[in-house]
Amino acid sequence: MGGRTGRGRMTPGQPASPSTPASTQEQPQPDGHGPEHDHEGHDHEGHGPEGHGHGHGHHRATPWPEARALAARAGAGARAAADRPPVRVPLGQALGRTLAEPLRALTDLPSFDSSAMDGWALAGPGPWTVREESVLAGHAGAAALAPGEAVRIATGARVPAGATAVLRTEHSRTEPGPRAEHSRTEHLRDEDPAPSAGTVLLHPLREVVPGQDIRPRGQECRAGDELLPAGSVVTPAVLGLAAAAGYDEPAVLPRPRVEVLVLGDELLTSGLPHDGLIRDALGPMLGPWLTALGAEVLAVRRIGDDAEALYEAVTGSAAELVLTTGGTAAGPVDHVHRVLDKAGATLLVDGVKVRPGHPMLLARLDAGRHLVGLPGNPLAAVSGLLTLAAPLLAAGAADIAGIAGLTDVAEPETVPLREAVQGHPYDTRLVPVVCRDGSAVPLHYNGPAMLRGIAAADGMAVVPPGGAEPGHRLEVLALPWPTATPPAQGACFT
Repeated sequence: MGGRTGRGRMTPGQPASPSTPASTQEQPQPDGHGPEHDHEGHDHEGHGPEGHGHGHGHHRATPWPEARALAARAGAGARAAADRPPVRVPLGQALGRTLAEPLRALTDLPSFDSSAMDGWALAGPGPWTVREESVLAGHAGAAALAPGEAVRIATGARVPAGATAVLRTEHSRTEPGPRAEHSRTEHLRDEDPAPSAGTVLLHPLREVVPGQDIRPRGQECRAGDELLPAGSVVTPAVLGLAAAAGYDEPAVLPRPRVEVLVLGDELLTSGLPHDGLIRDALGPMLGPWLTALGAEVLAVRRIGDDAEALYEAVTGSAAELVLTTGGTAAGPVDHVHRVLDKAGATLLVDGVKVRPGHPMLLARLDAGRHLVGLPGNPLAAVSGLLTLAAPLLAAGAADIAGIAGLTDVAEPETVPLREAVQGHPYDTRLVPVVCRDGSAVPLHYNGPAMLRGIAAADGMAVVPPGGAEPGHRLEVLALPWPTATPPAQGACFT
């Protein structure tokens, strides 16, 4: 599945099902790349407890927790510098957004006195003379009722002026009046025709309380009342409330704009790999993933190994966050560092002590704008997305701060590990896991070039340097969509 870190080697798969848990001792990859040799095309570089290089021997990689915290701080700073005004969006596009201002009722709710039940609108004490008409929801109201009159009414219909109560159909009976020529009828059915005026008398079967089964105007709120404060997340229920209160386009906070630049001459957008060309797996994946994180994806663009084209794309982008894939090493066609130097960017993170994905980087382009350079290998790119892009976006936009896995980096959710996971001597590992009875079970196909594991996963376990034994509680990074684990098997997250 397409990708590279610079010229990252594709890592062959292991002979196991993607949904099959890894064995207690993970097996090395067929090319000799086990968890401790996850080179991603950089096996020439020295790795030690003090840090390791990524083609720029003068710098040291950032520990994984520190890199994530740096990304969150960068996102918070970008949000403060962006100064983008609220936007109004149609109700159908507001789900999951954050209200930029209080939701105030634009009308009384209900906006008129209405019937809460099917039955009879009554005026004064009974028995009542039934008028020959019906009042239906969505139709013009009936003429005012005089004392002693009743009229059939449907749920939601406007209550006529003069009405003092609504009597439910099942709590009533009718009988012929003095001029009636038809037999007495009890419990008049909805489908029965309305009687002629003056020919039917209506009697209650239980006490009638003034105001019963009438929804008075303004019962829920009055025009101008604050229904929800600014900062509330728009849920389906909020959409319904906003619609009832008269809104077509509520004001919401703007979402961070992201542009994805997929780099490489070797990538195909369709068909089977051939002649050294491989399918682009990141282009189809990153846009929807970023959307699930709450970003507004302006474009997913493919750029060949052309430094000038990359420079123009980076400096000309209107996005607050530019994501690149591949080209973060120091090979002859790895242009990301050189482009950042030319653009005057400030490197905040240049390599992270994490496997897969250690060649990732974070740079500040200018006030309010950043670039995250993801490795080109697919799972390594996911690692970079979770490590740098997700915390940056969460801190930069209040309407996605509550997404699972991004709520509080300092107090992560931990899950007990069912099986041992071999670790890297010095680096954190991110390993796809599934949840079984509240425990995290590591999956096979967790090499940097593989997506089979993460496609079947419920999350990514954060394995500390040196590995973890069964029962050890690990942080598990949730994915921003429903997990694959059936509820009966026990979810990791509460």
